[in-house]
Amino acid sequence: MSGLYLSRGLYPSEYLRPTIDYIVGNQMPDGSIPWFDGGYTDPWDHVESAMALSIAGEYAAAEKAYDWLNATQLEDGSWWAAYKDGQVDNKERRETNFVAYIATGVWHHYLITRKREFLAHMWPSVSAAIEFVLRNQTEHGDIHWAVDTDGVAKEDALITGCSSIYKSLECAYNMATQLGIDKEDWLQARQSLGNALRNHPERFDRTWESKERYSMDWFYPVLTGVIPKAKASAHLQAKWKTFVKPGLGCLCVSDEPWVTVAESCELVMALLAAGDHARAVTLYSWLHEWRTDDGGFWTGYQYDWDVIWPEEKPTWTAGAIVLAADALTEHTAAAQLFTKVSLLEEPLPRVLSETTRIGG
Repeated sequence: MSGLYLSRGLYPSEYLRPTIDYIVGNQMPDGSIPWFDGGYTDPWDHVESAMALSIAGEYAAAEKAYDWLNATQLEDGSWWAAYKDGQVDNKERRETNFVAYIATGVWHHYLITRKREFLAHMWPSVSAAIEFVLRNQTEHGDIHWAVDTDGVAKEDALITGCSSIYKSLECAYNMATQLGIDKEDWLQARQSLGNALRNHPERFDRTWESKERYSMDWFYPVLTGVIPKAKASAHLQAKWKTFVKPGLGCLCVSDEPWVTVAESCELVMALLAAGDHARAVTLYSWLHEWRTDDGGFWTGYQYDWDVIWPEEKPTWTAGAIVLAADALTEHTAAAQLFTKVSLLEEPLPRVLSETTRIGG
């Protein structure tokens, strides 16, 4: 299928039902959501899938996913890079942006459900995770991308990873505000991180080749609010022809003929954050030829060879499809989480009125 054009109020529940079922069908009994049947689970992509479940009203499955994070969190607040079949699959590192993402997922679920008891239940895990991440923030504001097996920092920073953390710190601060807990230091850490991302490019990619060939380094600062709306459109326009293949989607890297569905969905939300609704709708409409009969979506398409590659249908790709649909249609109260920055000054009401907009 191609040509699915979405706008406010037109969330395609029936069309996306098989996609939600695909995610639910891959969730393990312990609550973890692996990439696909037989694959491993990493904390970031696990949360991406859980957010799609929240959008679809699969609250029990989403909360089971967050309880898995509760059960597997290490004493220092982190998680290993990957898990499989109830065991740790990768003990080589713990990545800071993976760890921080729990805050984004938990806040997203709360915006939809308004379940304060869920927020309070998850607070210890979120707080411990954020404190782990901030222990790896340097005096310059950037955050080390990972620690090794022994907890020693891998001393360099990623633009995409730090941008993701920037959004997670917004969500964590809002969670604290909602619970009446003072976390002004988290807000200050977020400001310092934002300053590093906007004004100190020398703090990133210090020990390896620049990641600027990756599209995520281009659009993630817009998606996560690092680049304000006033500058976002020009920022995206500057490399649009470098990273976007008309009629197909967003490239993963600029020098390979490979478009990927998840990056395209995230770019859709970045375009909405930049105020470019028309282009967001068009880009999203290109992606549905990659859906399969079971509701899953292929990772991507290599257009020089005219082949699906790799032949994998990650749950997190399905999750990104649902997140982008919600952002385009404003279906749930969390629809603007990635398209607007909203720092709470006071707790939100328990029940959202029809006229209240999050981030408005």
